[in-house]
Formats: sequence, structure tokens, C-alpha cells
Amino acid sequence: MKVGIIGGTGKMGTFFGNVFSRAGHDVMVSGRSTKTRDVDIANQCDIVMVSVPIRETVRFIRQVAPLLSEEQVFCDLTSLKAAPVRAMLESRARVVGLHPMFGPSAESLHRQTIIATPARCDEETLGNLLEIFRSQGARVTITTPEEHDRMMAVVQGLTHYVTLGMAGTMRRLGMSPEDTMAFMSPIYQIEMCLVGRLLSQDPDLYADILMLNPEVPAVLSACNESFADLHGIVTKGDADEFRHFFLENSRHFGDYCARAAGESDMLISAMVRR
Repeated sequence: MKVGIIGGTGKMGTFFGNVFSRAGHDVMVSGRSTKTRDVDIANQCDIVMVSVPIRETVRFIRQVAPLLSEEQVFCDLTSLKAAPVRAMLESRARVVGLHPMFGPSAESLHRQTIIATPARCDEETLGNLLEIFRSQGARVTITTPEEHDRMMAVVQGLTHYVTLGMAGTMRRLGMSPEDTMAFMSPIYQIEMCLVGRLLSQDPDLYADILMLNPEVPAVLSACNESFADLHGIVTKGDADEFRHFFLENSRHFGDYCARAAGESDMLISAMVRR
């Protein structure tokens, strides 16, 4: 097949260009610096994939959607799915929303997760597309655009919110990671790595993830309520109430607690051996 990636000169577009090339397909890319235009990709490619910043995705989709035929496959690589998929459905093409759950610095697709939200696609075409990813070691989760966005409000929105809140707390305290280095436990070091990793990246990406997903505000409200409850318990010094709060959460997480303890032990052991 001929695969065209709009925004294919960016990091994620380049990553997926290599994925399709390794699978034996011809790849065209368009970007700010290419002679190939978006319209060329729309007119010439079997698969048309949009890989641009979240807030630009729907606009780019709508620019090429009228040019596509029923024989083409229309995809995007955005962290949100409901709005981009609705926009792609304005075309006549087969539509499959995609969300790679990893960054473009990944070495390969091996053991990486890709979420697929097929909206208008026959089983054979969908199977052929997803097999490209699976054959290179990816795990594919199939869901609806709406369920994807609901889950991402927790998996991405809640995670990034808490991580940014931790960074903001340390800044307000006037305390840097270097100040705490001699006092670090392995778990705290892992936390600091996550904070530093997020802060080393593009703030516009995280703004879009937090602000453009309509499912996020409800999750953040629940987060703030939980922190408020915990703050009240701690400042009152009520050990019984703290134990109740702790055990309620432990029961909710169930068997995952033991599995998480084992997995984090492996991480800690690997860090200590370095």
C-alpha cells in the first residue's frame, strides 16, 4: 500500500513512517518543509494518516476529508478521539482513530500499546491495518472514541495533573530535586523522574491533553475532593479516619496492590543495581 502521513516530518509522524516502511509499504509525508502537499497525500495514498498537534487535528482532517474516497483508510494519531473521529466521518473514507500510548522516543513497537477506535471500517481492512502494528510487537486495544476519551481523562489527565501539582508544590516550597537528592528513597526517585520527564517536554501538548478532553474536568473535581478529604484527615490528626481512608482505597484497588508491589520492587532493584 501507499501510506501518506500529514505531519509526517514531526517526531511521531516519523516514527510511524518507519513502522509502515518496515512493513514493506511505500510512505509519503507532508510537512512545513516538504514539497509534497497534504492534497497530494489525499489524492495518492491508500492510507491517509494525520499526525499534527491535538488542537490542529480537526482542522487538518476537515481540509482533506472532502478529497477522500470509499476505498481509502483515514486515520489520526491524536491523544483525543471523539472529535477527530467525528471529523473523519465527514469524509467518505473508512475511518479508524488511533492513539499510540507511548512517545516518539520509543525504540520500536515491541510491547507498546496502540488504542484503535474503528468507526467505519470493514473487518478485513481493520485487521490488515492492525496487523501491521501487531506484527512489530504492539498490543492493540479496540474501543469506542467516547470510551477512549473517558479513560484518557484518568490515564493521562489525572496522571499529568497530579505530576504537575507535585512540581508546583516543590516550587512553592522553594525546594529543588537537588536539595532532596541526599535524602531520596527509591520510590521518591521514581516520582522525581516522572516529574522531570514531564517537565522536559512540550507544555502545549499537556495543555491540550488536560484542556481539550471534555471528560477531564469531572476527573479533576474528584481528585480535588479526594485531596481535600485527605488534607482534612491529616490536619485533624485523626488516625482512625486515616486508616479508614487508606483501607477503603486498598479494597478498591484489590489484587492489583500486590501485583503493583511486586512490579515496583523490580524497578527498585534495577535502580539500585545501576
